[in-house]
Amino acid sequence: MKQLHIQKTVFKVNDFLSWNRSGSLILSPAFQRRPVWPVGAKSFLIDTIARALPMPIVFLRERTNPKTLEPNREVVDGQQRLRTVISYIEPAALRDFKPERDAFTVDKVHNAEIAGKTFQDLPSGMRQRILDYEFSVQVLPADTDDREVLQIFGRMNSTGYKLNEQELRNAEFFGAFKETMYQLAYEQLTRWRTWKVFSETDIARMLEVEETSDLVLTMLVGLHGKKQALINSHYRDNNSKFPQAEEVSRRFRFVMDQIDDHLGRELASLVFRRKPLFNSLFTFYYDLSFGLKSPVRRAKAHSLPRGTSHAVQRASQMIESEKVPEDLAKVLRGATGHLPARQQRLKFLHETLRRGSSN
Repeated sequence: MKQLHIQKTVFKVNDFLSWNRSGSLILSPAFQRRPVWPVGAKSFLIDTIARALPMPIVFLRERTNPKTLEPNREVVDGQQRLRTVISYIEPAALRDFKPERDAFTVDKVHNAEIAGKTFQDLPSGMRQRILDYEFSVQVLPADTDDREVLQIFGRMNSTGYKLNEQELRNAEFFGAFKETMYQLAYEQLTRWRTWKVFSETDIARMLEVEETSDLVLTMLVGLHGKKQALINSHYRDNNSKFPQAEEVSRRFRFVMDQIDDHLGRELASLVFRRKPLFNSLFTFYYDLSFGLKSPVRRAKAHSLPRGTSHAVQRASQMIESEKVPEDLAKVLRGATGHLPARQQRLKFLHETLRRGSSN
């Protein structure tokens, strides 16, 4: 591949609107994918712009129109982002606009301030903020042919990583359940790091969000085996509405606070920092505080029994010193999320607490 002289710049939303009106913005060159974004993704993007948050780079290829001698700007990458912005602000200017495919408003789960409003319904200050939003853009030279464009994308996508299940969910869902899970996981970032439950690589790949989702399922369905299909079904079924969001969030935060109050930084030195055992630790505290089979509605938490934190510390010592039956030791050492293993771990914690109380 020849060396390309790529221009790095920024353009405002208003620039793209102006080019689209004049016909010099080519949204769908031959190598681009068809517009297939779901409504949730579009809503999320407009909220990103309204909050002036960054988004991925848009790639253009600038060529001169031989008839008008004016520049045409082909969208090499970023078609769906730009289609979304144009269809929200100026749908009549989108030449192939179809209401059933392109019309949408922002969902309140993303931005309650502008939810359900068309662009024209927004306050003038908000409209101006959206129009002034700047996309980071890289402009490929006019002599970059289609083959070279495809080579560029091949390199951009050759990360060597296959998307994990949570990364796939992040790309597919944009609704109420996802927003709640990500908010809860992000709130605990300092604790995840302090407790050493997740590495920086884990966090970069959203594994703390997946674990948060799995812990929330414990509240919703009780003790269960970890199954990606089960997590997916809750993202899907609660995409438009998540009625239990407020109570689930309150309980999740309460349990995490209790763990922090009882164990704090010491948790990083216990075996319960390991992800499978942390899951059982959270479940143990949740069971003591609310009950695994309790309905998820507003309810006062139970006071934790005396000696709860000491029981956790003793359990950790027993596991590390292997002072447990071999069959139980295998379950405690293992990384499995199967239901029988989780049941045994939880039973072990409860029995350790009971033995401590009876002494």
